[in-house]
Amino acid sequence: MRARTLALTTLAVAAALSLTACQDDGTDTAQGAPSTAATAAKSAAAAPSTAAPASPAAPAGTGGTTGGTTAAPAGTGKAAKCRTADLTVTAVDATITGDAEGTVAVELKNHSGKDCTIAGYAGVDLQAAEGTLSAERSGEPVVSAVLKNGKSTYFGVSYPVNTTGGTGVRITHLVVTPPDETHSVTLPWPGGSLPVTDGSGAPVKIGPVGSAGQGE
Repeated sequence: MRARTLALTTLAVAAALSLTACQDDGTDTAQGAPSTAATAAKSAAAAPSTAAPASPAAPAGTGGTTGGTTAAPAGTGKAAKCRTADLTVTAVDATITGDAEGTVAVELKNHSGKDCTIAGYAGVDLQAAEGTLSAERSGEPVVSAVLKNGKSTYFGVSYPVNTTGGTGVRITHLVVTPPDETHSVTLPWPGGSLPVTDGSGAPVKIGPVGSAGQGE
């Protein structure tokens, strides 16, 4: 009987020790070893910051760059178009002796106080007692240009010369409308008379602004 009691006691002690060992293992995992997340957070807090300092904002008006784009300086816009009010328009006879055609050179001088752009064909009408004759475009290419303040540009008006010996068609006035404008300037006609025709003769033609070079 004593031997059986001793055996049961020994078994109970062994079971208790085994249970205690299992509990110790669980306690070591939960309390003794730090978790992975806690370790990472602690390491991050201890490590020095490597983030680059924020760049200071560029002061206004310094032409700095933002997002890789350089700010354009003020005053670099394109010049406005030349208006009739900006121009002094004059015309002179520029016919060369011996030429089969007569030529009138029209000057447009910028007096606006600022630069302006001009390009294309002007509108040109020749006025006579018999009526008004509109000039045709020569078909030469158009070139846009900046007309600086105080400078001039020119175009030519070519017309058939009256060689009949008679009075022909006497032109009294030249009406010029600058390109892209609706306001006209009326000038005395400086050229000669045109031959009387039934409309089948050589037409009056004009070149684009800038096509006649008369100096500055």
